[in-house]
Amino acid sequence: MSIDLAHFTPLPALAGGLLIGLAVTLLVLGNGRIAGISGIVGGLLDKTSCDRGWRAAFVLGLFAAPWIFKLFTALPVVAIASSPPVLVVAGLLVGIGTRYASGCTSGHGVSGLSRGSVRSLAATATFMSMGFLTVFVIRHLLGL
Repeated sequence: MSIDLAHFTPLPALAGGLLIGLAVTLLVLGNGRIAGISGIVGGLLDKTSCDRGWRAAFVLGLFAAPWIFKLFTALPVVAIASSPPVLVVAGLLVGIGTRYASGCTSGHGVSGLSRGSVRSLAATATFMSMGFLTVFVIRHLLGL
């Protein structure tokens, strides 16, 4: 294994990780809520939810962040190699998975692991191992 030094960016990655950690900490200390995107969006779409304001602000922040970032530097070029139908199916499968796992990678992998949750450790290990296996099968065994 070798590191692509032309695209190795440890300082921006560290800064991003610190900002994510700060955001998760502020949300749990300030609002008593876990920063799990699927739960936040799910509660935002729930018409009976009485706490939609902070959820809407959180999601708006997710969409606004790249535009704010763009004020300081150029956005990276995004190249999507999959077809729209594959992306739709993948998105639906991820959505189904978050319902079965009672959360997503942000809720379990960031917030849950930082709280020492054994359930989140199991969920994150499952997410990651199945992701690795899927990429291996799709790219190396099926050649897609």
